[in-house]
Amino acid sequence: MTTDTAPPATTDDPTTAAEAGFFRRNRIWFVVGLALALALAVAVWTGGGDQEYSAPLDPQNPDPEGAQALAQVLGDEGVDVTIARSAAELHAAGAGPGTTVVVTGADQLAPSTVERLDRDTRGADVVLVEPPHHVLREVEKGVEASYASDETSGDCGDERFDALSLTVDSAFAYDTADGCFPAGDGYVLAEGGGGTTYFGAGQALSNDQVLRDDNAAVVLRLLGGNDRLVWYLPTYDDAAEDEAVSLWTFAPGWLAPSLWLAFVAVIALMWWRGRRLGRLASEPLPVVVRAVETTRSRGRMYRRADDRAYAAGALRTAARRRLADSLRLGRGASEAEVISAVARHLGRRDDEIGGLLALRAPAPSTDDGLVRLAQELTQLDREVRRG
Repeated sequence: MTTDTAPPATTDDPTTAAEAGFFRRNRIWFVVGLALALALAVAVWTGGGDQEYSAPLDPQNPDPEGAQALAQVLGDEGVDVTIARSAAELHAAGAGPGTTVVVTGADQLAPSTVERLDRDTRGADVVLVEPPHHVLREVEKGVEASYASDETSGDCGDERFDALSLTVDSAFAYDTADGCFPAGDGYVLAEGGGGTTYFGAGQALSNDQVLRDDNAAVVLRLLGGNDRLVWYLPTYDDAAEDEAVSLWTFAPGWLAPSLWLAFVAVIALMWWRGRRLGRLASEPLPVVVRAVETTRSRGRMYRRADDRAYAAGALRTAARRRLADSLRLGRGASEAEVISAVARHLGRRDDEIGGLLALRAPAPSTDDGLVRLAQELTQLDREVRRG
């Protein structure tokens, strides 16, 4: 008794074998890609907080332009630092008497935000860091900002800043009546109205410049005078819906009158120096010279100079121009093109036509020969026109 046994199953499927071979040959790249993906995920997970607070002078930004070092030192000195990242958070912070409110990123203050800032900080010491022109117009009328030198000393009546100096890469001065660190016609640390202080050396708060010169002592005494500090970072999201921010918003107050003055000056200059065109006037010519007389005069000049070669060249050049127009070759046609076209048109040889039209052809040696050349060129022109 015999039984038929089936052959054992195999795994020699070409598709499965090809896939297994591909993964086996490139497994090192899969491992490297997986490691890179894990490293990227870890970097995003651990560095997400730093990227979230990347604005300049942000108290939680550890980058060189951030202000995390100053915020930590103030906290270590016993100052209660509260961070407000919106107008609503500033209102909830309850900044009142005995509180210092420092505003960084003041360029994002809108008119409605300035009103809310003034309402929510009644009685507090407000420090505006580098407020631009459009903010100064809303906070205090008549105060203007200008560029200051990179180093200034604390020449003022405030004993906190006596004998101290500020050193930054760039700063602004404000033309108030009182302040410290004079520069030009204003002060880098200017005292405004209503307990508001304008500080034009914002870089002194940053991580990379807070230790330059006496910057640390200045900013610690400026912001650490009270036990509580509210660090306000405004955004455009705090503005009212009907407030539009444009480039004109950031323009200084003197720009509009200056543009109008320049416009009036340009109009006055154009009126003064512009040409005044009157009515056309006809004037009689001193003498009328007919074209035939000009031609005869030039001929007499050639005859007196005994330059028959130049006269023959002028006759041939004029003839070639007329023939090119007659055959519609255009003014840009070369000498060879004109000679070839005339020969084909009249059924004559190229060398025969070239003897009349080519500039290199022999020039007549006598006046009679020159007259004969002119007649032959005229006859050739007539034949082309008739043909």
